[in-house]
Amino acid sequence: MLKIDNTLLEEVGLAGLPETEKNSFLKHIYETLEMRVGIRLADQMSNEQLDEFERYFEAKDDAGAFKWLETNFPNYKDIVQQEFDKLKAEVTQTAPQILATSQAPVPPAPPQPSYPPQQPPAGPTPTV
Repeated sequence: MLKIDNTLLEEVGLAGLPETEKNSFLKHIYETLEMRVGIRLADQMSNEQLDEFERYFEAKDDAGAFKWLETNFPNYKDIVQQEFDKLKAEVTQTAPQILATSQAPVPPAPPQPSYPPQQPPAGPTPTV
């Protein structure tokens, strides 16, 4: 079973990510994996299979979708593992750049010109 958690971040060299960025990066890994697996599986499906599988997602029936995959693509777990391993290798390779970017100081905003408040012209007040 795949675990996309802080242990994964440690394995790929991203344990040093700021806490505020860890969850969003884990979500990014999950979404990327989901997309890649989906593309690989869709490439192997007939139009009828695509329609059938899509119905599970429209109904938000995850259990039904997984059962359908196990029946129609018994090797889908292998595909998930292959894509996970590829993604993990890619992240490991780019971890130094990811860390450098996440820890780079945020440049200060350029100073905004400040104008003194406008005073009405001095002099007598016009009467109407």
